[in-house]
Amino acid sequence: MSSLQISGGSVRFVAGLNRTGCIRPIGSSLGFPLSRRRFSIGRPLLLRRCSSVSRESETDDIADAERDVSSSSSALGFQLLPPGDQKLFSTNTTEATTHQEEDTDAADDAEMADFGVPGNRAVAEEGAAAQVGYTSPKAEVINNLVFVTSEAAPYSKTGGLGDVCGSLPIALAGRGHRVMVISPRYLNGTSADKNYARAKDLGVRVTVHCFGASQEVSFYHEYRDGVDWVFIDHKSYHRPGNPYGDSKGAFGDNQFRFTLLCHAACEAPLVLPLGGFTYGEKSLFLVNDWHAGLVPILLAAKYRPYGVYKDARSILIIHNLAHQGVEPAATYSNLGLPSEWYGAVGWVFPTWARTHALDTGEAVNVLKGAIVTSDRIITVSQGYAWEITTVEGGYGLQDLLSSRKSVINGITNGINIDEWDPSKDEDIPFHYSVDDYSNKVKCKMALQKELGLPIRPDCPMIGFIGRLDYQKGIDLIQAAGHDLMVDDIQFVMLGSGDPKCESWMRSMEETYKDKFRGWVGFNVPISHRITAGCDILLMPSRFEPCGLNQLYAMRYGTIPVVHATGGLRDTVENFNPYAEGGAGSGTGWVFSPLSKDSMVSALRLAAATYREYRESWEGLMRRGMSRNYSWENAAVQYEQVFQWVFMDPPYIN
Repeated sequence: MSSLQISGGSVRFVAGLNRTGCIRPIGSSLGFPLSRRRFSIGRPLLLRRCSSVSRESETDDIADAERDVSSSSSALGFQLLPPGDQKLFSTNTTEATTHQEEDTDAADDAEMADFGVPGNRAVAEEGAAAQVGYTSPKAEVINNLVFVTSEAAPYSKTGGLGDVCGSLPIALAGRGHRVMVISPRYLNGTSADKNYARAKDLGVRVTVHCFGASQEVSFYHEYRDGVDWVFIDHKSYHRPGNPYGDSKGAFGDNQFRFTLLCHAACEAPLVLPLGGFTYGEKSLFLVNDWHAGLVPILLAAKYRPYGVYKDARSILIIHNLAHQGVEPAATYSNLGLPSEWYGAVGWVFPTWARTHALDTGEAVNVLKGAIVTSDRIITVSQGYAWEITTVEGGYGLQDLLSSRKSVINGITNGINIDEWDPSKDEDIPFHYSVDDYSNKVKCKMALQKELGLPIRPDCPMIGFIGRLDYQKGIDLIQAAGHDLMVDDIQFVMLGSGDPKCESWMRSMEETYKDKFRGWVGFNVPISHRITAGCDILLMPSRFEPCGLNQLYAMRYGTIPVVHATGGLRDTVENFNPYAEGGAGSGTGWVFSPLSKDSMVSALRLAAATYREYRESWEGLMRRGMSRNYSWENAAVQYEQVFQWVFMDPPYIN
């Protein structure tokens, strides 16, 4: 099979598969090392400590897919920048070396395949779609699953983490597992408080010893969709803002709030008689990001030495490695851990990242401790599982993660196929499906009318939905804006974030009244109408652990043009018009390197295909709309990891 490659301003075809065509087990075997080495990481190369500056995340930002980089960080944040000056992006593609060159692309795909799970959609060929999409009604092995998370939709949500922890547990419960989700009971004095109205106080009180005092927490419970939703109640969760901060920045006591969550979560399976009996000691904890990262450390340090939870296991799910829960070393005593366990979370910043000459750089890193002590690690895409072991994507933890490569897997997130269904979506004016998508152009014309653009059904319409910040590649869009407006296209953007970007959107709309529209803010119905009405969805993200917008787009017959990173590379197959005897293959365009020129070339190629090769374009639409990205599909892959985690002994110091 050939694959289409975009480099600079040219297009070429290279022989060889762009995706692996077979299912491979992780590593050379199932991936269980003879000895489970856990040690401190080496010197981080691309890590800079900075003061915490946060903006309030939009609590209903469903389409954004990932959390705001600053909103959930602790008092110490990270910037993925080396010492010295660095350009924001490259526009000289002749000097750049693309990782989609024939030799490096094959090597990268082979490395990423090592993180695959049998049945992973990123590993299976399109021809196996029917098999990949098949899910048996019940799991072969039933587990007691305990999700620990800082947010879970619809109760609390700022991005992709809330989506995962609000949907995956339901899919697993539907397959027969007993599932509990533990998160804080946030009360912020808004209409969102009604989300907890059906949760009842269980009358159970637990005393948590941390931060030099005893804290009493209570538990609220709601049984919904086969899942036990448990909410930790404490006064520190009752304040205006989102789960991590407010308009003034991140909350200064986030370490306390999430330490409390972890201690209470460890007690919940032992003391809560849900449905008449507790979950018990043989539970499988699924801890999400640094906010729940103390759970595997507590299991190893405070419970197993006394014979409790000796049969329990823990899986760390990394949604975004940029957030690590880093605080000054002096705060270690607040975590409620034995003094001899400091090494698990101890962290030293490199010299260049310290704030002044007398700064020793010593800190505690909760996520590092979770990586050390968890029994297995899952990321939200296969590509991201590989990226976090590299200098560019490891945020200083790449050496530690590489040492645990044999227990890392990537599983692509699913989407809510009932909420995102063009055949019955209440937020779009016309409905269509893969069998009859003739009404999609009517959605486009309705969107043009709503936005005040000229109604031109044959004009390629490009959309962008997301946060306006550096991670999402908004600077590339700004740099390419005037070049793109020379072409016969229309461009629609929806998002909020950097005030300068918002001002730029307003300026572009004023300059190009017949071609550009920008919607500053976020609106869920509008995001659905843009997804349905546009022909192309642009996602030039610098890094994207999974990404959901490209999945929504393909389900709606909108063709994604994405940067080759993380989950975007996993889920979007590069278009090849010569494959399958000329019938074509692929679901979109994947460009690399991350530069203005390569992005513009990909967009122009997509627009030309839309205008001149309708048969190829309709093939792209059909293949994307036929893909299975349901949560039930992802649940089957999680179950394979559940089986692996109980084959290995739990972590004991």
